[in-house]
Amino acid sequence: MNSIEKTAKSLINQYRQTFLNTGYSVSDVKKEVYSYSMEVSEKNEKLKVLVYFGKKGIKQDLQGNNSANLFKSLQSIIFGEKLFNEETGFTEPDVYIGTDESGKGDYFGPLVTAGVLINADSKSTLKKIGVRDSKELSDFAIKQMANQIRKIAKDNFSIIRINPEKYNSLYSKIGNVNNLLGWAHARAIENILDSHKVDYAVCDKFGNPQTILNSLMDKGKTINLHQEIKAEKYTAVAAASILARSEVINWFEINSKKFGIMIPKGASSQVDSTALKLKNQIGEEELKKIVKVHFKTSLKIF
Repeated sequence: MNSIEKTAKSLINQYRQTFLNTGYSVSDVKKEVYSYSMEVSEKNEKLKVLVYFGKKGIKQDLQGNNSANLFKSLQSIIFGEKLFNEETGFTEPDVYIGTDESGKGDYFGPLVTAGVLINADSKSTLKKIGVRDSKELSDFAIKQMANQIRKIAKDNFSIIRINPEKYNSLYSKIGNVNNLLGWAHARAIENILDSHKVDYAVCDKFGNPQTILNSLMDKGKTINLHQEIKAEKYTAVAAASILARSEVINWFEINSKKFGIMIPKGASSQVDSTALKLKNQIGEEELKKIVKVHFKTSLKIF
């Protein structure tokens, strides 16, 4: 399996988890000749989602009744908030902070949020090295590109890593993943604002738009915050998504080596079986320190 095919497989599995988290019925992923596919349904509507891999790279496609509500909802998730290339009315600033998170859909591992401050020069450099949504990149490419981003951004970035044990403690107090995400995005922005004066920030839209705004402190409350679905199309947000995902990948590599077992990402039957093996190996209490306990997966494990 080449890197492009691995990326396509990873991408469709991430879409699958997002659709499941949203409440849709989703089939298993099926490998076809040059694509991975799955069926997504809600009530009487059913659509097919495909992620193609080939010489020209990754391509996503949605097949079915394009007038159906489900079609519009899935296309919004896959291709962005505005459908059919409609303008959002937002122009990417020359200088701004972009934030994004990774690990939200992984049963094992941390939740990581990153913020990256860019200007016209660094934006141009980041584009030249191929910065884009981390979901379109292989793990190897993410790690390589993250190193480049750190050098280009210098001290103009912030990473908020919430390891599972701390995540579980915060979740038990906050009781809502989006509120926890809002706090983490706000902290990434505030950390950069401690040493830089910035007027704009852009982040991926999730839940109630007030979630991040409510978590911002004095400096953050003066910033113009733009929230948009699929905001990874903006350079700073894409760079943040790569930094965040690189941290998550490192956690999986380190802990797979530590426990002598390949720890899988996401939430799946493979994740279930690995969790059960680790429970027998290290015990229930130790396992709870490396997973997000509130996931439905825990009902099968504990």
